[in-house]
Amino acid sequence: MEHEKSSVYVYNTHQEAEEAIRVLSRSGFDVKKLSLIGKGYHSEEFPVGFYSTGDKIKTWGGIGAFWGGLWGLLLAPAVFMIPGLGLLAMAGPVVSALVGGLEGAVIIGGLSAVGAALTRIGVSGEEAIKYESALKADKYVLMVHGSPEDIAKAHSVLANQTSWQTA
Repeated sequence: MEHEKSSVYVYNTHQEAEEAIRVLSRSGFDVKKLSLIGKGYHSEEFPVGFYSTGDKIKTWGGIGAFWGGLWGLLLAPAVFMIPGLGLLAMAGPVVSALVGGLEGAVIIGGLSAVGAALTRIGVSGEEAIKYESALKADKYVLMVHGSPEDIAKAHSVLANQTSWQTA
């Protein structure tokens, strides 16, 4: 990818991930340099769905408020059914890396398509396994892409967040 570097943060809840994105946005950080991956739904009582309206994705059911709001901010919203991980919603530059990996059928030993996409954007294989495990545990993976200065700015802004982990 064209991004020089990525930094990854793991959040336990969608509220924490959304707050991190909003804090970065309020600080002036370009949210188009963010990627987010997560399941974002836990509802067997209501139908859950997604459909595209041009460059936006609309949702209904248990996830609309969270993903619908974030998809207005982030690039390239998408939903994929990934074996071993289930239905994942994602947005940002990681989507093109995932699509490129799926189209090229490039799956790296033991990693899902998501793990392979993470390695395409500079995450090590060991870290990709860690982030896949976080996704399996229903956590949210937020990636900051860009120059070393972009990464440093995001890290500084998120330093006051209490629940993130970084690689």
